[in-house]
Amino acid sequence: MKKLEDRQFQFHLWYVIAAILLLLLFQEWWHASQTTEVVSFTRFQQYLEEGRINRVVVGDQYIVGYFDEPVDGKVRVATPRLDPAVAERFARYGVEVTGTVQTTWIRELLSWVVPIILFFAIWAFVFRRLVERQGMGGLMSIGRSKAKVYMEKNTGVTFADVADVEEAKQELQEIVEFLKNPQEYGRLGARIPKGVLLVGPPGTGKTLLARAIAGEAGVPFFSITGSEFVEMFVGVGAARVRDLFEQARKHAPCIIFIDELDALGRARIAGPALGGNEEREQTLNQLLAEMDGFDPRDGIVVLAATNRPEILDPALLRAGRFDRQVLVDKPDKRGRRQILELHARRIRLAPDVDLEKVAAMTTGFSGADLANLVNEAALLATRRKAEAVTMEDFTRALERIVAGLEKKSRVINPREREVVAYHEMGHALVAMALPGSEPVHKVSIVPRGIGALGYTIQRPTEDRYLMTREELLNKITVLLGGRAAEKLVFGHLSTGAADDLVKATDIARAMVTRYGMDERLGFVAYDVERAPFLQPAAGSLPAERRYSEETAREIDEAVRRLVHRAFERALAILKANRELLERSARRLLEQETLEEEELRELARGLVPAARIEAAAAE
Repeated sequence: MKKLEDRQFQFHLWYVIAAILLLLLFQEWWHASQTTEVVSFTRFQQYLEEGRINRVVVGDQYIVGYFDEPVDGKVRVATPRLDPAVAERFARYGVEVTGTVQTTWIRELLSWVVPIILFFAIWAFVFRRLVERQGMGGLMSIGRSKAKVYMEKNTGVTFADVADVEEAKQELQEIVEFLKNPQEYGRLGARIPKGVLLVGPPGTGKTLLARAIAGEAGVPFFSITGSEFVEMFVGVGAARVRDLFEQARKHAPCIIFIDELDALGRARIAGPALGGNEEREQTLNQLLAEMDGFDPRDGIVVLAATNRPEILDPALLRAGRFDRQVLVDKPDKRGRRQILELHARRIRLAPDVDLEKVAAMTTGFSGADLANLVNEAALLATRRKAEAVTMEDFTRALERIVAGLEKKSRVINPREREVVAYHEMGHALVAMALPGSEPVHKVSIVPRGIGALGYTIQRPTEDRYLMTREELLNKITVLLGGRAAEKLVFGHLSTGAADDLVKATDIARAMVTRYGMDERLGFVAYDVERAPFLQPAAGSLPAERRYSEETAREIDEAVRRLVHRAFERALAILKANRELLERSARRLLEQETLEEEELRELARGLVPAARIEAAAAE
């Protein structure tokens, strides 16, 4: 505090010194103007002839003469400097020669000022383009928050625009009521939570729900993403946090929404931090301090959204900061129906569209996926100049999302086409033969996506949250049905089953290491699920070994044993249905696509897996 006062004192002292200097200069100019008489050159010569001037100072533009005695209060006289020959020539005609001086101070001033102004203008233009390209914003706004303020009329979103989050709405309705009427809501002494964390997979509507809260409450809505706090300059993030909360206090009651909180609130590591980690931790520390520093009775509520809650710093999740965590999960069948109805209001539907069937076919889809599905179906209908969106458009849009874009221009030789047909029918027949498997919706040998030469779509009949060991074994068997068909019919193996093998191996390894479904290894978990919402790609993270080499060998053997048994099982099913496999593969080669009804007709004579296994046991 003392240093700050000393600095202010020095700052004011320089102001006093500058003012004194300016006063002295003004006094000198005023004295010179009052004691000097400016006369014509002819009058100056008269003073010389009369002997009144005893000293002359010749300058570049003026001649100054000093009087012996003051004349009318003047002690000196000044006249413009002229060439004597010119003055004598005009004096012959009896005229008074005054002379003039061309002022060049403006030109001299511009010769200094204009280059400086041009230099700074060019520098400012180049610097602005540079910082805009780097995404840093203006130099004077580095420490200011980039939060955008949304009022009720600008959000345009209410709870009616958000479907299938009834539990989340109920949790957040308290916040809306508090912001509308804080005195009435707190009459029993209860306080509103300082912070609410919206947790859920990507695309489930967390950001939309936050905007709906602002629309319902009719209060200012500050929206910013976690990555916008951190810049290349150290300390900028903390300054932006302070600026954001200062704006919020001025506009209270209000809502602060921080999207993608994991970009800012990642757990701090022990030991010295380097580079961007130090800046991120300073920003996080400032956020923690600001959330502790404001009173919830002021009407400020902090909302945040993340799909990776497991990596957040524990200090963020403690009571007093983010008091409440609200799960915004993927919708179930009823929720998907509601979301589809919400988005279908914007398009024209044909009478044959059954959104209940569409909801049944989209198990595992998030709200964003369903919105994309409706949009893709509308685009397909528009492309074919239709009057309304039909059920076929929804089916084709679903296939495009799940399997990829149809590649009709990709030419496949007849031999490869035949292998693909038997491969896909192997999947379909094994799935139809196994009890409890998901119904086969469609089989096609039309290439799609990047590398898919064919595809088999199974449609679940209901949402499932648990799976038994037998159901997982059936999934592995269906995945290996394509390779079993190739082995049975052609006697060799191809690369077409690469993706099937990866999925089957992952399921088998999860059964052994995470679910304890192997008899020899017992009910022991050798691996853990790292991210419940954002699963890393296979092989992207190094596996954490928590077991010995001997146990690792037993795990590998157990995985190999499960996959091998599933392959033998699929092979046995296809051997028992060899004639049906040949007939259905020929039909697929002719039509390229088989729908669910055609597959059901073809499979009337299908021998189920239970009968095959019972006969083998005898």
